[in-house]
Amino acid sequence: MLVRDTIANAVAAALEKASSDGAINVDSVPEIEVERPNNPDHGDFATNLPLRLARAARANPLQLAQLIAERIESAPEIDSVAPAPPGFINFKLSESWLQQQIEAVRAAGDSFGASDIGAGRKVMVEFVSVNPTGPVHVGHTRGAVLGSALANTLAAAGYDVTREYYVNDGGSQMEAFYRSVWTRYRQALGRDAEMPENGYQGEYIADLATEIIDSEGNHYLDQAEATAVREIGDVARDKMVALIRNDMDAIGVTFDNWFSERSLFQNPASAPSDYDRAMARLRTGGHLAEHSGALWFLSTAFGDERDNVVVRSSGEHTYFASDIAYHYNKFAERGFDRVIDIWGADHQGHVLRMKAAVQALGIEPDNLTVLISQMVTLKRGDETVRASKRTGDFVTLRELVDEVGMDACRYFFLARAASTQMEFDLELATRESSENPVYYVQYAHARNASILNLAAERGIDYGAGDVSLLTHPNELELIRTMLRLPELVVQVAENLEPHHLPHYAMELATAFHHFYENCRVISANQEDNDLTLARLKLVAAAQVAFRRTLALMGMSAPDRMERS
Repeated sequence: MLVRDTIANAVAAALEKASSDGAINVDSVPEIEVERPNNPDHGDFATNLPLRLARAARANPLQLAQLIAERIESAPEIDSVAPAPPGFINFKLSESWLQQQIEAVRAAGDSFGASDIGAGRKVMVEFVSVNPTGPVHVGHTRGAVLGSALANTLAAAGYDVTREYYVNDGGSQMEAFYRSVWTRYRQALGRDAEMPENGYQGEYIADLATEIIDSEGNHYLDQAEATAVREIGDVARDKMVALIRNDMDAIGVTFDNWFSERSLFQNPASAPSDYDRAMARLRTGGHLAEHSGALWFLSTAFGDERDNVVVRSSGEHTYFASDIAYHYNKFAERGFDRVIDIWGADHQGHVLRMKAAVQALGIEPDNLTVLISQMVTLKRGDETVRASKRTGDFVTLRELVDEVGMDACRYFFLARAASTQMEFDLELATRESSENPVYYVQYAHARNASILNLAAERGIDYGAGDVSLLTHPNELELIRTMLRLPELVVQVAENLEPHHLPHYAMELATAFHHFYENCRVISANQEDNDLTLARLKLVAAAQVAFRRTLALMGMSAPDRMERS
């Protein structure tokens, strides 16, 4: 149990006692919120419950704070309880309890910070999911990192997490991609061919055509156009998906499933497809109507501004129809309790109609959460680095990783809330100084590792170290900072805000650097041997916290910092 929950339970018990003996009279009690005060001088935790009870209890909030505080029973975690104006109750953690948490952190190891709030519920995080029409660019990379870190944290919070990439391998954009590759293929073999008006112009299209020639020769050259486009398109799609997989590996992002859009329209063993079943459910519920030769989903019935076409008058289904079938598959066929989609900023207007479709399918719309990953601007000094996928003039994920490294990519993309636009400073990301937060955090871990390596070289066994000797303010502050990680895991899992992870990593690094600068760990003075052993235990616990935090962010934990 989190210590804040222990405090909340103690407050609830004290309020119940005050109510039973007639000191406080209230009909209902709001949820008890326990938070860390902005000013650490006020203690480690505080609750504003007395302020929120004052009106209902018809009493002065400070008096209520005093009545509740004096009824809070002693606990090993709590050193002091103090009412404070205008109506707070402040809590200071016990120094001896803090010291003992070093042993708990070390014992937890790689499970430190884990929680069971998810209770094994099935959650899908679907992210990236760009059309396989070109390499992944920096805008997609932000969503990839956000989804990866969020999935890591949800798993740490006890959810059964599936990470999925939705391969959009159907529709008009894919047809344009197939024809673009076919055109470059013919041109490379000396045949006349004109790029379609909506074709892809990037050099990677010519590279794909060359790869296909190297492996298949002129096999497709004299085929009927429709056949050649379809077959060469399948090869190009598979190559592009493989390239995207490699790009995801370069950024440390893995998926449990790569789900093909095409599969939604396939009929296994003559059974209805996911698309057929989804449309049948909408039709049965009266949520579809024909108008002007097209089939419409009546999304205005669910608060949308307008109804939306699912099948055009030409008989071609829309992307929205595919998305409806896909979410039907997620919930009705595969039984996910919750689905979290991470979409780019250009899909923001699609959210309301998607939730409307989910509701029309008979699924609780709150079980679908859509996070929008806003735009990214690359900066190199004062220069803005432009990106344009259609012309091929863009910075790819691979180019970004090659320039700044995987860890810098992940940290910087995580450091801002998904809902805010961001600038990625390429120069800062490669700077080897404390100005670069990635360097600052990883250097703290490397310094931590060097201390433990030195202890090992000297044969120092700190297993019997007495943690009660750790009374220096910087020692206790480092312990306090480490113990925030379990709270953070719960917070990120509940609010779906992984951007708190890098900020916590900076706080942990700062606490460790301050400890290192003010508390000599391995002393040459034999008289300080007991303190050396205790501090080595603290360093070992801090290493657990560093590695766990960096793992949640998908970053490496180097034992030494190599100069470029």
